[in-house]
Amino acid sequence: QVQLVESGGGLVQAGGSLRLSCAASGRTLSFYATGWFRQAPGKEREFVAGISGSGGNSYYATSVKGRFTISRDNAKKMVYLQMNSLKPEDTAVYYCAASFRPASSDVSSSPHEYDHWGQGTEVTVSS
Repeated sequence: QVQLVESGGGLVQAGGSLRLSCAASGRTLSFYATGWFRQAPGKEREFVAGISGSGGNSYYATSVKGRFTISRDNAKKMVYLQMNSLKPEDTAVYYCAASFRPASSDVSSSPHEYDHWGQGTEVTVSS
């Protein structure tokens, strides 16, 4: 089992940057692929970015590619999402999620593949 706690959300103007953090506790983090998802009011939860357990493979939603960067530090049990050039449409609650995939480079964009979730952190981008 792994427990996840997000932080770093807040209010930022369009064009600005935020860095979200996800602190993990429990089992060895490198056993888990991790992802960031977001959910805006009235919309379904959507994939933002994912990274394999070793950090060697990452994958991004088209809407954030080139603006967001996912990274991880397994020794510190941390996962990060650096968000640059933020747009009002990035406004959402952002969730960190983990999927048990030991010795795998796979990264899934489906929320159904992730069985551990944080409580979310809210990001608001003003125009």
